Amino acid sequence: MDFNVKRLACGAGLFFTRAVQFTEEKLGQAEKTELDAHFENLMSRADCTKNWTEKIYRQTEVLLQPNPIDHTGARIEEFLYEKLDRKAPSRITNGELLGQYMQDAAREFGPGTPYGRTLTTVGECEGRLGAAERDFLLTSTISFLTPLRNFLEGDWKTISKERRLLENLRLDLDACKTRLKKAKLAEAKAACDGEMAPDFQETRPRNYVLSASASALWSEEVAKAEHELRVAQTEFDRQAEVTRLLLEGISSTHVNHLRCLHEFVEAQAAFYKQCHLHMQELQKELGRSDDDVLPNAFTLNPSQSVAAAGPAAEGLGSPVEKDTLQIEEVQAPATGTRKAKVLYDYDAADSSELSLLADELITVYTVPGMDSDWLVGERGNQKGKVPVTYLELLS
Repeated sequence: MDFNVKRLACGAGLFFTRAVQFTEEKLGQAEKTELDAHFENLMSRADCTKNWTEKIYRQTEVLLQPNPIDHTGARIEEFLYEKLDRKAPSRITNGELLGQYMQDAAREFGPGTPYGRTLTTVGECEGRLGAAERDFLLTSTISFLTPLRNFLEGDWKTISKERRLLENLRLDLDACKTRLKKAKLAEAKAACDGEMAPDFQETRPRNYVLSASASALWSEEVAKAEHELRVAQTEFDRQAEVTRLLLEGISSTHVNHLRCLHEFVEAQAAFYKQCHLHMQELQKELGRSDDDVLPNAFTLNPSQSVAAAGPAAEGLGSPVEKDTLQIEEVQAPATGTRKAKVLYDYDAADSSELSLLADELITVYTVPGMDSDWLVGERGNQKGKVPVTYLELLS
């Protein structure tokens, strides 16, 4: 118990000494040991690394899990499973959930109906997109988020702890310097008082004895302060070296984070490429569907065309007939033709359409009264309707 009291009293005295030194420094009444410029640059670089790493980590979490409620729930779930030393189960993605809803709806509407078959097709594609997203989330978490979090929760906490210890030792060192300075001033003053002491023949030699005793006491105090200063300087230098080595390790952290960033970009590129391929396959599958699956998608609606064209279109002699578009009667305009690159293959649904091959170039133009989703395309002597979604207009 006595030991604990003494230890507590010693700690309180040390805290008070540091507080006094810190306050006097802020008021400009005490000197402060300044670190060298290189050390200051290392600390500034470390602070900058910590701040931006934290921002990148938080925003990446938001990117991977946009919904803040789901994000908070996921973090709580991960924390609980981590404390229980168990692996958290994989969470279903929004894309997979959407695909599941679409397939459930298709079964309710009837998988044999056009809408039901299309819902099934799109739902399967959404499920594949969701599975790709889940793989991307897992890869990004392991290769990018985890190293950033390890730095913030591991390396940075160690650096912060050592920096706080260095600051405390710096306050102790400056307090020792202040104490030594005051002791030397008091010793000099006592020595001056001793020189002015009366002669031994006088009736009051006691003043001289007291002055000599005070000078000896202050000399002892100076020696003690010098010893404490040497010890404080040694401890400060040792801690400064430890902290310097940790701060210089930030360069290795940058190299590690650079490698993780490359892995994140590769995972992101692979994810988007996979999604693009899935969507291309879905478009091709829907494009090959017959009229029962996508009614009126590949033929012109006569009533809508005539209504949209109006009297002006009739005055211009529009080639749009009541039943179907007479391609042989369509003439390319003098101006307004454009070149287009075919994005992927397309099989014509009837004689009014033009089959396409991926990467070929064709000439396209519009015809009054034609639906905006279609253009007239020409390739040599061949002519027919082509869907706009399968083309990339060049000029």
